Amino acid sequence: MTKYTIDDLSQMIDHTNLKPYATHKDLKKLCAEAKQYHFKMVAINQVQTKLCATELKNTDIHVGAAISFPLGQTTIEAKVSETLDAIRNGANEIDYVINLTELKEKNYDYIQEEMERIVSVCRSNDVISKVIFENAYLTKEEIIKLAEIAKIVQPDFIKTSTGFSPSGAKAEDVKIMKETVGNAVKVKAAGGIRDAETFISMIKNGAERIGCSAGIQIIEEIKNKLEAEGKDFIEI
Repeated sequence: MTKYTIDDLSQMIDHTNLKPYATHKDLKKLCAEAKQYHFKMVAINQVQTKLCATELKNTDIHVGAAISFPLGQTTIEAKVSETLDAIRNGANEIDYVINLTELKEKNYDYIQEEMERIVSVCRSNDVISKVIFENAYLTKEEIIKLAEIAKIVQPDFIKTSTGFSPSGAKAEDVKIMKETVGNAVKVKAAGGIRDAETFISMIKNGAERIGCSAGIQIIEEIKNKLEAEGKDFIEI
């Protein structure tokens, strides 16, 4: 069991607004909330990178740009270009979606090359890299194969979902991913995480970062529970 303060838990949250119709006002609100709750990152569509980087200037909160989102159906060159553009505009974390077609075709060399090139760009710019699997469309064997490739390439994180597929993060998927990569790569759970119980179950199964739009509700739920119990931390 590990002890987590409220700030420890907040620092595991990527505060998310990936809605295609999000306004500048919505995104400024997202950044203000991230500052208020001291979340680790705001997760936004790539085109909103500059706006959020400006809003979060002189803070320790990261700007996370979603690349080839949410389908992953663009070329490696396009993904690399989009990644570089996001970094130039202030992104210090990159979450990119893999090419599911090439995975289904068992073109593992393509998947590895794509991962290596994007991770390399991130490393050379001191930016955190996250690889989105989109597990809703994958078999257990495909999840394991992707995780094995990630163990070789070593992005900073592998991630369960975009949140736009039929289902989101599942604790059993997080466990499989973590067991496969071990300590070489961290795991991010995202998609459908809306309450403290689900949030905690993801951490128990190996997630070290949680992407969600319900971070405020989750933190408030845990905070109220700890206050009622007279505690300063939760054990997970």
